[in-house]
Amino acid sequence: MIKLAANLTMLFNEVPFSDRFNLASRAGFKAVEFLFPYSESPEELVRRLRDSKVEVVLFNLPAGEWTRGERGLAALPGRETEFKESLSKAVEYARPLGCPRLHAMSGIPDKKISAKECREVLISNMRSAASMLNRFGITLLIEPLNSRDFPGYYLREQAQAISILDDVGASNAFLQMDLYHCQIMEGDLSTQIRRNIKRIRHFQIAGVPDRNEPDIGEINYPFLLSLIDSLGYSGWVGCEYKPRYATALGLSWAKPYGIFAGEL
Repeated sequence: MIKLAANLTMLFNEVPFSDRFNLASRAGFKAVEFLFPYSESPEELVRRLRDSKVEVVLFNLPAGEWTRGERGLAALPGRETEFKESLSKAVEYARPLGCPRLHAMSGIPDKKISAKECREVLISNMRSAASMLNRFGITLLIEPLNSRDFPGYYLREQAQAISILDDVGASNAFLQMDLYHCQIMEGDLSTQIRRNIKRIRHFQIAGVPDRNEPDIGEINYPFLLSLIDSLGYSGWVGCEYKPRYATALGLSWAKPYGIFAGEL
């Protein structure tokens, strides 16, 4: 059975972040994810989760100076100390929130830095991070992003990510597969899913090309979600898209998965 998680960074933006938990719950979501929780205290987020009766299943490590265009630290030579600090910060939130997965964004390296250097740093950072997170039962994820929305981002393709995970060799390091990004970069989604399903611990979805509701655009999500289910995937599928209108009004695509569409 496909389980959908609401990405609260993108969905229910009609209300402040702290109010989105209850809206997600009222729409039928049992779980949420978000990019970054760090503007709120862990205690406040725990209260929001308790009151709304949802669980948080994923968020990102701090990604550097976001407003200056930084998109992660994990593959950036010379930023290893900052990466370790970002990992510690994420754990400070993940443990009280009971979040079982953390995504380490690779980042946008300086053009003067070689791909080989970036790969070596990413592998080293992943090994140390996975070792630390394993003590707390937390899974570490990496995710390829498309070069249209994230020009210069280091990690771009599924095979590249799998190769890095092979070299990391950690039992709690896996792939986060965003079908929106994968379609833009590679296509052939059903083959990608079948090939990598044993390495995937989180999916995300959005319509292509404009990252709107999954029933808009060129991807056949009913087919792909049925495929994912048939392959025995038991994790969450994050709804990480930009609603065209009020979020709840655009949830009709999710009715087969237990989500309510309409005014909340």
